[in-house]
Amino acid sequence: MSGPSGRPVDGVLGRARGLATHPWLPLAVAWFLLIALGTRHDPMVALLAVLGFGGAFVSSLVGIGGGIVIIPLLLFAPPLLGLPELGIKTVSGIAVAQVASAAVAGALGHLHHGQVDRTLLVLLGASMTATSLVAALVSAAIPADVVTAVFATMALAGAALLLWLRAPATAETLRPLGGRDRVVAVSGGGLIGILVGIVGSGNFFLVPLMLYVLRVPMRIAAGTSLSIIAFAGLAGLAGKALTGQVDWLLALGLVVAALPGGRLGSSISRRVRVDRLAVLLGSLVGLVAIRLWIDLLT
Repeated sequence: MSGPSGRPVDGVLGRARGLATHPWLPLAVAWFLLIALGTRHDPMVALLAVLGFGGAFVSSLVGIGGGIVIIPLLLFAPPLLGLPELGIKTVSGIAVAQVASAAVAGALGHLHHGQVDRTLLVLLGASMTATSLVAALVSAAIPADVVTAVFATMALAGAALLLWLRAPATAETLRPLGGRDRVVAVSGGGLIGILVGIVGSGNFFLVPLMLYVLRVPMRIAAGTSLSIIAFAGLAGLAGKALTGQVDWLLALGLVVAALPGGRLGSSISRRVRVDRLAVLLGSLVGLVAIRLWIDLLT
């Protein structure tokens, strides 16, 4: 059927329907509405919305948990802009909410393109989720200075690991995992989960573990790690919520803004060279580690 202009009406209606139901539309609208609301009533929420979008974009782009990006931003950005300082316990509580939401958004994009390995998801995800929940519950009793030191050490170790090691020459398809690989996956996931539960981060160790130890192709590692982070992040969030460590208003600012950021990062990651993803990841972790150690030692 054609309209007065001779253009097919069904085609026009189809494009309009596609635009109205596009996942970007509600995500973008929610983000801009939250920024408008926060700017008018709460500058802190507005700032966290911007930081949440940026952190989610970077984390989804390189396949890492957003905590390595968002935690330093939450610690340093508010005082620099004249807003109240956020303590490390508050930061870790709301950061794990952003980490989980950004990972969910990014993982959906990778899953749609077949970049998630279900065997790795089960092996790494189960152990990491369980230990993340337990560690999050215990973290309420850990002193704030200890939490900060743990995160700074983690960032430095992650930077050294990624920048010193060369990207391995792996096949484009994942090889079958042997018994030793399965043990390494389960134990490694458990250790990383403990870090996630304590500081709301640590996910950035997943990609090196998958690349250099399990020999997983980079694009599969990026997509699978985000799926694992989604489960572990939700478990860590539950543990911190049960112990009263989550400021839900601030967490909302991060979560809503993280959705379009994670989606955008996941989309762009498929158009970036594989080796550049690893370089970007190492550079990011290195910059974060340097900034945190300067703050700790001065």
